[in-house]
Amino acid sequence: MPSVLEHQTTRVVTKGLPHPLGATLMEGGVNFALYSQHAREVFLLLFGADDGQPTDVIRVAECTRHIWHCRVQGLGAGQRYGYKMMGDFDPAHGLRFNQAKLLLDPYAKAVTGKFRNEANLLLAYDPASPLADLSRDLRDDSAVVPKALVVDDRFDWQGDEPLEIPLEQLVVYEVHAKGFTAHASSGVRHPGTYLGFIDRITYLKELGINAVELLPVQEFHVEDALSERDLTNYWGYNTIAFFAPESFYSTRREPGCAVTEFKTLVRELHKAGIEVILDVVFNHTAEGNERGPTMSFRGIDNPTWYALTGSQWEPARYYLNHTGCGNTVNFDHPAVIRFVMDCLRYWAQEMHVDGFRFDLASVLGREDGFYRKSASFFDAIAQDPVLCRVKLIAEPWDLGTYEVGNFPVDWSEWNGRFRDTARRFVRGDTGQIRDLASRLTGSADLYADDGRSPYNSINFVTCHDGFTLADLVAYNGKHNEANGEGNRDGTDDNASWNCGAEGPSDDPAVLALRRRQAKNLACLLLFANGTPMLLGGDEFLRSQGGNNNAYCQDNAVNWFDWRLVDQNADMLAFVRKAIAFLRRHPVLQRRKFLLGLDRDGNRVPDVAWYGTDLNPPRWDDPEARTLCYRLDGAESGGDYQLFFILNADWRMQAVVLPEVEGKRWRRVVDTSLAAGEDFTELGEEVPIDPPGHYLANGRSTVVLVAKPAP
Repeated sequence: MPSVLEHQTTRVVTKGLPHPLGATLMEGGVNFALYSQHAREVFLLLFGADDGQPTDVIRVAECTRHIWHCRVQGLGAGQRYGYKMMGDFDPAHGLRFNQAKLLLDPYAKAVTGKFRNEANLLLAYDPASPLADLSRDLRDDSAVVPKALVVDDRFDWQGDEPLEIPLEQLVVYEVHAKGFTAHASSGVRHPGTYLGFIDRITYLKELGINAVELLPVQEFHVEDALSERDLTNYWGYNTIAFFAPESFYSTRREPGCAVTEFKTLVRELHKAGIEVILDVVFNHTAEGNERGPTMSFRGIDNPTWYALTGSQWEPARYYLNHTGCGNTVNFDHPAVIRFVMDCLRYWAQEMHVDGFRFDLASVLGREDGFYRKSASFFDAIAQDPVLCRVKLIAEPWDLGTYEVGNFPVDWSEWNGRFRDTARRFVRGDTGQIRDLASRLTGSADLYADDGRSPYNSINFVTCHDGFTLADLVAYNGKHNEANGEGNRDGTDDNASWNCGAEGPSDDPAVLALRRRQAKNLACLLLFANGTPMLLGGDEFLRSQGGNNNAYCQDNAVNWFDWRLVDQNADMLAFVRKAIAFLRRHPVLQRRKFLLGLDRDGNRVPDVAWYGTDLNPPRWDDPEARTLCYRLDGAESGGDYQLFFILNADWRMQAVVLPEVEGKRWRRVVDTSLAAGEDFTELGEEVPIDPPGHYLANGRSTVVLVAKPAP
């Protein structure tokens, strides 16, 4: 098809350079570079307004190794731009070029706003056609497509340097950048923004947090189906501009201000000793399947960017869907790996973030459709001088594979096994103590065989996806009716227990048991070997009303109600004390695995396992619901011992305590006691009398410490 675009500009245009990709400020102008292996012609469009016609249409004449490039004199920061592409339209063979569609630069560092699919203009095909996506919609969509912005990278970092906190010393706080302060009760100056987040950093510092894991903050798209139900993609797992910080979390005082405001947040968190980990979504893009909108990658070079049916050499019409989101990014292609590597380096070097949590990370290791621990992307990360130094955390599964314990040595992983076992044990399920012992000692069965350490296990009990801690102990089943999907969405496998009443209750016994269970779960999380991750708001029992899939609720369902800090002050105090206790006892933050479970019941040097009577636990008794163990602080250079009683039985257990020469057991924690007594202050630990026994109430956690007698 001949070109319907013509070169229309009075600006001085030279051939420019093929690197770096994207739009780069240079002396006197801007260099533009875009990868497309299959395009025949590329046009750069410049705009003076978001919804106006282009001021310039520039035919990019130079192409070097599939990179189209030019340099335009007289441009500066803030310039709006986009691309239109010429090439074959042959969807049956993966080619979907459509010169009517304005496309966002994959390397855009900022965008002017959100995509709006008005009158279905973003669709590359005619939705009324019986041939569906085999047809082509030639209506121009330039007015409804946000524009990429040229960005000036300069920023006053005020001497900021990477904190490089060792993983074993981290306490990670998973939190939504907007929801943290969007509620009116937050009292911040700019609610729901990067700048608003800064006003609550002191709270995190006082809690004891030294790393925040932010849900996606890369520019994302809201699907039409959600907008039609007055919902939105609140979580943000629908990225369209991977280099650009989400514009709706900025003050929007001016186009592109999200960049400097996000940098300001990172700088201020670092000043408080808190690292920043980004949840990133490279497994799919917001363009969906063959019936989805065309916004960027699909229209630029569909066979390069996406894994298609057929083969790499003969791609076909449909998208492989290992993600459940309509498409899968094609990590078989070197240009895609280069894009992701460039993006990660940008966020690490230019935006100063400290690490990444990769959503559905097993997709990144798929080659020829199968997960491989030795995949090219993992090799590239390991060899990169920048990225080999940052924290790499995998969500180790996707729609078709579960790879917990099977990532490369430099990677940590969300440990789903820890979550499931902790929940089942505290609920009182049978047959849990053997697996619980492995989870408490760093999950050596998952991570020790390839040279990794306990901190490679990111331990968690709750996360954004599922029940909050408050809901985990208040609901037997999900209550997702507000999502508009007939309560069919979200998992039914929650390992939750409502403690005797479903949802809100005014029964004092039910409420007391729920608090105790929440504290039991917090103890398992914070005192286990590994890197603990706390879901933001769990420390003051934030509830989502039983919604375990609140991805579309940009409202009070997800927003932090800061009034709960006072209402649930006892829970907040308990978690704060638990984090402080963790830091005071290095044996709980070891780099080496505890020797863990001795299958023959023999005691081992750094951890000793007991039943209630100083005999070995009844490992193979499915009715055993009480596990005791002792840790020796001497293994980490301290002169103390810790003794834990984990009683998930509903009955009281009389526990015989091991003798400690020259020391005496003192109670630090007993979750069955009243608020204020359940976790003693430092120096106020209660001596055990008589010294050789402890009566552990039903469904309780007890922690004792033995130090030299004063």
